[in-house]
Amino acid sequence: MAKDPAFLFYPNDYIGGTMGMTFEEKGAYMELLMVQFNRGHMTYDMIRQVLGQNCGQLFGRIKDKFSIDDDGLYYNTRLEEEKYKRQNFSNSRRNNKLGINQHTKKDKLDDSNSLDKEGHMTLHMENENENTILSNKAIKYINIDFEIFWDLYDKKVGNKEKLKVKWERLTDEERELAMKHIPRYKQSQSDKQFRKDPQTYLNNKSFNDEIVGLKDNHITHEAQPQETEWWKRKYGHIYETIEQFNEAYEKGIIDPFND
Repeated sequence: MAKDPAFLFYPNDYIGGTMGMTFEEKGAYMELLMVQFNRGHMTYDMIRQVLGQNCGQLFGRIKDKFSIDDDGLYYNTRLEEEKYKRQNFSNSRRNNKLGINQHTKKDKLDDSNSLDKEGHMTLHMENENENTILSNKAIKYINIDFEIFWDLYDKKVGNKEKLKVKWERLTDEERELAMKHIPRYKQSQSDKQFRKDPQTYLNNKSFNDEIVGLKDNHITHEAQPQETEWWKRKYGHIYETIEQFNEAYEKGIIDPFND
C-alpha cells in the first residue's frame, strides 16, 4: 500500500499551540513535524541535521513539543495521533469498499477501474465524522482516564504528556490493577517524598508488587485523604463515609473499576 501523502492539519490548534514562538522557532517546529511524518520518530542527530548549527539553543526552546519513546527517539504526540486516526479511517473505508467489514462479502467486486476511482475519492473524504468515530473508539479503549490515575497517585512530578502515553499503553487489566494497588501503596508509604515517581511506578509496573506489612487493606480517611476525594467523586451521593464505601466494595455491591 502506498504511503499516505497527507494528514489533517488544524490551523486554529497550530496558532494556539505556537503562540509566543518566534518565526524561527515556528519554522523549526514545522520542519521537524514534516521529518517525523516522512521518516517516523527522530534521533537527536536527525534533529541536529535539520536545524543546523543553532540546534542546541533552538531545539531547547521547542523541545517541550516533543515526547521521547522507549527507544529514546523524539516525536510529536499530536502528529502521531493524527497519522494513526487517518490510517484507521482510510483502512476502514477501504475495507468497507472491499466488503471486509460487512457481514457478508460481495460475490463479485465492481469493475477494478471503477473501484480505483471511487476508492481514491473515498480515501480523501475528510470530515468531522472521522474524528468523532475514532475518538469514540479511543475513549472506549482507555477504560480509566489518565487524569484519574494522576490525581489518585498524587505525586505530580515528571513529564505529564509522556506519563499519559505510558498509562494508555497499559492493558485494561493493568490499569484496573494499578487503581486498586495505589491506595494501599500510599497507605504503606504515607510520606510522599519517599514514594516512587509516577514514571518509575509505571515503567516498573509496580502495581504488581506485593505490599509487605500492611495489615489493613482498607482505605482509611486519616491516612489517605486523597482517596476520600477519589471515591466520593463516584459514590459520594450513595455513601457518606469511607467505611460504608469499603463495606459495600467487600460485599461486591459495587465494583469501582468496572461500574
